[in-house]
Amino acid sequence: MSSLLSKNYLNSYKATFLLAYPLVFSQLGHIMVGVVDTAMVGQIGTIEQAAVALSNSLYTLVLVFGLGVSYGVTPLVAAADSSKDYSANAALLKHGIFINTILGILLFVLLLAISPILNLFDQKQEVVDQAIPFLNVMMLGMIPLCIFSGFKQFTEGLSFTRVAMFITIGANLLNILLNYLMIFGHWGFHAMGLMGSCWASFISRVVMALAMFAYVYYNKHFKIYWQGFSFKFFDFLRIDKTLVKKILAIGIPSGLQWVFEVGAFAFAVIMIGWISPQAQAAHQIALSVAATTYMMASGLSSAASVRVGNQLGLKSREGIRTAGFSAFVMVLIFMGCMALTFISLHNFLPTIFSKGTNVIGIASSLIVIAAFFQLSDGIQVVGLGALRGVKDVKIPTVITLFAYWAVGLPMSYFLGFKMNLGVQGIWYGLSLGLTVAAVLLFLRFNYVSKRI
Repeated sequence: MSSLLSKNYLNSYKATFLLAYPLVFSQLGHIMVGVVDTAMVGQIGTIEQAAVALSNSLYTLVLVFGLGVSYGVTPLVAAADSSKDYSANAALLKHGIFINTILGILLFVLLLAISPILNLFDQKQEVVDQAIPFLNVMMLGMIPLCIFSGFKQFTEGLSFTRVAMFITIGANLLNILLNYLMIFGHWGFHAMGLMGSCWASFISRVVMALAMFAYVYYNKHFKIYWQGFSFKFFDFLRIDKTLVKKILAIGIPSGLQWVFEVGAFAFAVIMIGWISPQAQAAHQIALSVAATTYMMASGLSSAASVRVGNQLGLKSREGIRTAGFSAFVMVLIFMGCMALTFISLHNFLPTIFSKGTNVIGIASSLIVIAAFFQLSDGIQVVGLGALRGVKDVKIPTVITLFAYWAVGLPMSYFLGFKMNLGVQGIWYGLSLGLTVAAVLLFLRFNYVSKRI
């Protein structure tokens, strides 16, 4: 344990913290849009809240894939930055923007086409009828969000993280204001109810994309990377297929890693919908609370990816291990504090999101379960980030698939329906999947970092 308190580790904790705290707020901003929607729509009614839960089960799945693919740029930028290879990073900027723009359009078209699939999961029809139009507008927001993420991941690779944080916080404040105006019809706005929430989110994400573009385009620190860049359509389409493959070789597995985890929770929404709309609304509340700490931990994961990528560029095995393990220690401390907070406030937190007594009671019990998987959740997400920093993404993708879909979901179904534990049993199964992922990813980083 003394080595974790050595000078090298203390310096690593400081460097990771300074890089991570803006990333924590930036990542938190992505999920806070859904949290705000859940809380404010919950003031309308349980059916509307269940509709948000059902639509978010598909939307969040696509959202995390898009964010994950954009992560393919970050470790490459970090490694090139360590070598002062400006031309390589200029190419990564152009190709990152290209990939994320195309990706946002493709994801919007894909989910717009398949959104009627919500009719096939044996859900309450009144919930589905409201979920589909809500989902379609939310998916439109994927285009500006992917563009924002493309710029954000490039700047993070260069260790410029604070402006993205401020932009994200500002956009979330705007989203809260627009939700207030458009859901309930204040200040002369027409009361749009549930649909007002998704249009507020879309407008906020357009503002995020425009602000992030302006920052990267006009800031003097990035001028060198715009040399030779052209926004003319055919010039923009001239791409290096080899570099695109290199980015996607990291980005697609990174996106799938998130999809396998978030997809397990998304499919849990379907299973819980077989129980009742009240259970579904309670699941959405507890998931919103748990996802908040998860996205904060993913900020530490992003910092670990950048710092490990820097050390890889410097060809320092000890630096790689120190950067990775210091992030593990930090996330354990942070998520341990969050677990204690969940336990202390499990009766209060659901009241922020709902007025229904049954919904609050179920959500309270789920938040207690969430408290116990906080450590596992933190370890596995930092493990993915640290491994992404050394460009190890294929085996971690297999690990996440196994942990959530071969262990977590089958156990959720067994405990929830065969053992008659209901929604709590489904969450016990998901907790087991998270624990398996955490153990295997930690061992994987230890193994890979020793071999470099």
